[in-house]
Amino acid sequence: MADVETTLRGPDAYKIARRAVDLMERHQVWPTALNFELWTHYVADPEGALARELTRLIAMGEPMTELVCEELAATYLPKARLNEQIRDAGDLLSKELESVSKAIQNAQKSNTAFGKHLAGVSKELSTPGDVDAIKAVVSNLADATRRVHKENQSLEKRLADSTAEVDRLREHLEQVRRDATTDGLTNLANRKAFDEELDRACAEADEAGSSICLAVLDIDHFKGFNDTWGHQTGDQVIRYVASVIGRVAAMPRFAARYGGEEFAMIFPRESSAIVAATLEEIRVEVSSRMLKRRSTNEDLGTITISSGFAERRPKESGHSVMERADTALYASKRSGRNKVSCADGKPESANAA
Repeated sequence: MADVETTLRGPDAYKIARRAVDLMERHQVWPTALNFELWTHYVADPEGALARELTRLIAMGEPMTELVCEELAATYLPKARLNEQIRDAGDLLSKELESVSKAIQNAQKSNTAFGKHLAGVSKELSTPGDVDAIKAVVSNLADATRRVHKENQSLEKRLADSTAEVDRLREHLEQVRRDATTDGLTNLANRKAFDEELDRACAEADEAGSSICLAVLDIDHFKGFNDTWGHQTGDQVIRYVASVIGRVAAMPRFAARYGGEEFAMIFPRESSAIVAATLEEIRVEVSSRMLKRRSTNEDLGTITISSGFAERRPKESGHSVMERADTALYASKRSGRNKVSCADGKPESANAA
């Protein structure tokens, strides 16, 4: 399956968008944001499951109604599926909590009734009476006690079951949250997660008076590689580079696929020299491996990456430091690629030639 997000950030994106609009007009589909996303995925990945289903529906003469498009989006678009999972988990959690609330209310009613019964028994025992009457009162009290005890046991079991169910739902929601912040191709964090982490890291650095370095890495000549070998092999290369980056991105470092063949890393409380050495380690490892095409075992040769980084200034915004890291990346590209450059003119790597 093609990496649609990569395709839609490449030179063919505008052609794909125009083709999607033409198809929506031909099939009388309103160009809403959801429909546009649906049809651009259809055009960008013609061999994918969504494209096959849309082709089948079109061949059957199925009208492309809003309902049909919404169902397709819910089934095949990652964001729509994610929203549906969150909604379903939330509904189940609400029902479980409502059930627990009712069980507690019933237990409260039983305990209130038992309290009134005890008050009545106390009044009866304070009044002189025969032995048989006292026995009857004690028997009624024992019956009431057993009922309350049984109801309390039932409540305890219900609460234990609900606790287990809530824990399961909480874990499910946590998994959904992880899915929402993880890039599906590389298993690194995605762009959304990176932006959030960068804001958090900047705020933490301001509070602690510590430093942050931000790095941007990009696969060299990736478009040519994709055009030569195809998107599936291109995806294989992206996964390989991500695996190298991931190995050096242990906490508190943070790595993400920023978009297409570009990656970004956050280095909290680390010096420029250490960051430069780490990026050099990644560069050397990536370029040292001879790649093979999985499907045919053909030699693909080697690939290289360029990177740039910047050290955040006090109170500097995440957006600004990202711009400076990008500038350093472009310096690496302009000076021959396969290099590490620093926005502040600090340590750089030599070209790997």
